[in-house]
Amino acid sequence: MTKIFIGGLADNIQEMDLAILVSLHGEIDTIKIVRDRATGRCKGYAFLEIPKLTDANNIISMLNGESFKGNILTIKIAEEGAMKSPPKFNKYAAKKISR
Repeated sequence: MTKIFIGGLADNIQEMDLAILVSLHGEIDTIKIVRDRATGRCKGYAFLEIPKLTDANNIISMLNGESFKGNILTIKIAEEGAMKSPPKFNKYAAKKISR
């Protein structure tokens, strides 16, 4: 499984819009559009899981730098851990004592 990053998305993008665009160039397993919690609008990027590396490379070569819904897309292999949630703050962690 290869994870790819897609940046430059319009704030009103829907999963189906992205699926239709990307599936023309390769098989998609998962789409995760990153959204603002308060408004539900896209923050401008998404992560996709692509089963085959050859499909991921094809998606990148065909769509990186292309225009979609008025924005230029940036598509690349995602860094490991990019889809994971950030660590939660632990309010019970030991505090540093200053002297």
